[in-house]
Amino acid sequence: MKKLLSILSVFLLITQNSMARNIKSDFVVTAIAENVYSIISPSIGLPTPENKGWNSNVHFVVTKTGVLLFDTGSSEAIGNNIKKAIKTVTDLPVRWVINSHSHADHWLGNAAFTDTVVEIIASEKTVLTMKKYGRDDVEFYEKVTQGTIGSTQLKYPNFLLGQRQKRNFGGVDVEFIFSNDAHSPGDILMWLPKQKIIFGGDVLSSDWMPMLTDHGNVPNLIDTLHKIAKLNPYIVLTGHGKATTAEAITRDAELLSSVWEQVLTDHTSGINPNEILLRVKADLAPKYKSLYQDFENEIERHVKLMYSFQQ
Repeated sequence: MKKLLSILSVFLLITQNSMARNIKSDFVVTAIAENVYSIISPSIGLPTPENKGWNSNVHFVVTKTGVLLFDTGSSEAIGNNIKKAIKTVTDLPVRWVINSHSHADHWLGNAAFTDTVVEIIASEKTVLTMKKYGRDDVEFYEKVTQGTIGSTQLKYPNFLLGQRQKRNFGGVDVEFIFSNDAHSPGDILMWLPKQKIIFGGDVLSSDWMPMLTDHGNVPNLIDTLHKIAKLNPYIVLTGHGKATTAEAITRDAELLSSVWEQVLTDHTSGINPNEILLRVKADLAPKYKSLYQDFENEIERHVKLMYSFQQ
């Protein structure tokens, strides 16, 4: 009963959003749990002039001595808007930044926090990828947003994480979990064991299909999802889309396992990808189509990408 009441109280916070305040361009702080907040991007798709490059979520934890921020958005201007939003719930400065991975929409806002941050934290693989593609990422975002992204300085992480490292930030216990390159090289997730909240970056999804990339690893993604599901988190915070629960992690693991096994088996039998897609859709659409907003488009991309991995 105590556990049930705890879960209910958490989700009342999510649905009521009693502490949410609109800052600018929908930079709304949503209360998730005690001292845990999210700023959810209203834009899910690609960066555009209309969304000014803001297409990913950030989350933060208010500790006794400062704010622990998970991801910083896709430009310095977005980072500054995030900073303003954070100040509506606490006067404490952002002391620590976690970059979940190297995709531009999750770390180009780092420079906005250099005046207060003491550590910007990421994995070694993530930092190497950032340094390789960072300038290209800025140029790409400037181009596709027609300059509305504004000027962005590149600020790389200065603290490299080791596997399964545990830290305490201002009295808050945190564990870092490596996905073994499930979504991109060096992905990390952040786990609050006492609150049972997982911060997933793009490794975890809510009402959208799992985010596969051509530089990710599908078997490792499936394994990571199973490991996270065993933690039985109360709340799952994702890089895109709304907060969700452990059921979404299990759903994604089962979907990906089914598609991967079908593609692997049919590829071995010499069946072409179009025929595989028809088989997969016939088998899985009745169960999964209503569970994802983008099932029709993404299931085709998933099948073709998984097929290419077999080549």
